[in-house]
Amino acid sequence: MGLIDTHTHLESFARRGALAETLTRAKEAGVTAMITIGTAPDDWSLYRGIAQENPGFVHYAVGVHPCSVEETWAEAVAQIEGFWVEGNLPRPVALGETGLDRFHLPKEPAAADKIFGWQRAAFAAQLEIGRRLGCPLVVHSRGAFRECVEMIDASGYDWSRVVFHCFTEGEAEMAELVRRGGYGSFTGILTYKNADTIRAAARAQGLGRCMIETDAPYLTPMPHRGKPNEPAFVRHTAEYAATVFGVSYEEFAATTAANAQRFFALL
Repeated sequence: MGLIDTHTHLESFARRGALAETLTRAKEAGVTAMITIGTAPDDWSLYRGIAQENPGFVHYAVGVHPCSVEETWAEAVAQIEGFWVEGNLPRPVALGETGLDRFHLPKEPAAADKIFGWQRAAFAAQLEIGRRLGCPLVVHSRGAFRECVEMIDASGYDWSRVVFHCFTEGEAEMAELVRRGGYGSFTGILTYKNADTIRAAARAQGLGRCMIETDAPYLTPMPHRGKPNEPAFVRHTAEYAATVFGVSYEEFAATTAANAQRFFALL
């Protein structure tokens, strides 16, 4: 079984005409599937089309990223459920990414409070849609871990269907997810020299629950840090992560791919 990149953004590759060679390089690196993650309505149909053209290899998710939330967020969120309508194939494998992000808020307190209020409302609405659909949920949490957890708790979402992508918290926060039945997935940050806390969190979750991702074109792993990321580079993260867990690359790849297949119900 090959690698599964559980969180990538193919829009930039597609828009500049580089998608075909990007997918080829991923296959050559041992990637057998990936999930391209929606952030706003203008990429959802693009991703559905890419998934149609690459069945079994590219899957997609639909959601409104907290940094894409504007005053008109409700109009965007209202379009999500239509992607699960019968006959609208392929369907998304998850709702996301959605969540809360304090890092990118304006510095002016009143503006920050207003936008964060929109984020909370948009997240709550997407939690309700995802709960109704019974689908996996991809959570973006930056500077707002506690608030995200509290909102998911309040929503009644099935925690076994929740993954916090690009997990950058510590062991205590990971324990909160595991206790509830949720998951954390890891990016190339895991390979960075100063990421001891994140590596400890990965070990605390355990290989049996671990998933990996690129979040391309961001968060490029070593040894390519400083360059644009792409799905093929998940191989570097996997090779390094295998040493973190003290297992062979083959065992790490097989286990994390099986975890991803089970969580996202990939066919």
